[in-house]
Amino acid sequence: MAPTLPALLCLGTFRKPIIWAEPSSVVPSGSPVTIWCQGPLHAKSFSLKKEGSSAPWNIHPPLEPWDKASFSIRHVTEQQAGRYHCSHFIGVNWSEPSETLELLVAGRLGDRPSLSVRPGLSVAQGETVTLLCQSGNRTDTFLLSKEGAAHRPMRLRSQDQDGRYQAEFSLNPVTSAHGGTYRCYRSLSTDPYLLSQPSEPLALVVSDYTVQNLIRVGLAASVLLLLGILLCRARRDHREAREAARRNRMMWTSPGFQS
Repeated sequence: MAPTLPALLCLGTFRKPIIWAEPSSVVPSGSPVTIWCQGPLHAKSFSLKKEGSSAPWNIHPPLEPWDKASFSIRHVTEQQAGRYHCSHFIGVNWSEPSETLELLVAGRLGDRPSLSVRPGLSVAQGETVTLLCQSGNRTDTFLLSKEGAAHRPMRLRSQDQDGRYQAEFSLNPVTSAHGGTYRCYRSLSTDPYLLSQPSEPLALVVSDYTVQNLIRVGLAASVLLLLGILLCRARRDHREAREAARRNRMMWTSPGFQS
């Protein structure tokens, strides 16, 4: 016999809720952030828990269709950096926890790493792009964040190059989705969720030269077509003028017009 609906709820067969942060999971210290949790329709309650903390944060969804809830932090502090997951409650039991959200607080380390790009700020689709993050201070990990991206920042362990720490983030092959504004951060293994100040922003432009070439070819063809039309019209006008002149000569030389 198939299990009843309450039994299904107890077994946690409903899909995991989805968790994300707005405006980003990388938050400057003291800035606001909202953590969202979304589950099925008509969830009765949502719970947000930070790993290492014994007290979950429970909230009722405020608006129909009651499928998500927001957990707002007005001023993020170092103590709130860490790993979060959420659950939703329907019927008699809580769902399985969501995937983990890493809330990263920037500004703990005062200096800024530098961010550069090879081969340049403007590249074509299909090329290999390398974003180089560097710092003169001891660094265990570098993180690369893309503005507006839903995915987590990329992480790489730093390499010591003659006393200068660096990491190379490779985008290969680059696509139009890679275009945007990037920043990098550094962190220490002792506090992996506390980051440095961000690097200066770097705007990467990815061009589709195939489309651009097609546009250029189309424009060139349009210009040639227009020139052809103008040339044909000029030839036609010239023929009409010659024909009119010939008719006039014949008219004046005909016997009826001689005195």
